[in-house]
Amino acid sequence: VQLQASGGGLVQPGGSLRLNCRTSSAIFSRSDMYWYRRVPGKDREFVASIVSGGTVNYADSVKGRFTISRDNRLKTVYLQMNSLNSDDTAVYYCSMWQRYWGQGTLVTVSS
Repeated sequence: VQLQASGGGLVQPGGSLRLNCRTSSAIFSRSDMYWYRRVPGKDREFVASIVSGGTVNYADSVKGRFTISRDNRLKTVYLQMNSLNSDDTAVYYCSMWQRYWGQGTLVTVSS
């Protein structure tokens, strides 16, 4: 399974970004999808998840600011990130079932 994450970049505090993670996997619609992030020197941190049935879950640190969604037709999972702050600076990884991982996309929040 290959996962291709994109959408990272440099954004000012208070700004927004949308991350995308696309796969060609035929079983995407039946898969639980996750977003994690890692700050250098720290452990990987759970950000959000969306299961095949659509139920979502968020880390407390991003609740109310981030929204995870999926488009089964496009085989893509999204992470809409609003009200970004410096603590959100990290490499963001998408995952299928916490088993398969994308290459990561860097988000930098800085003025």
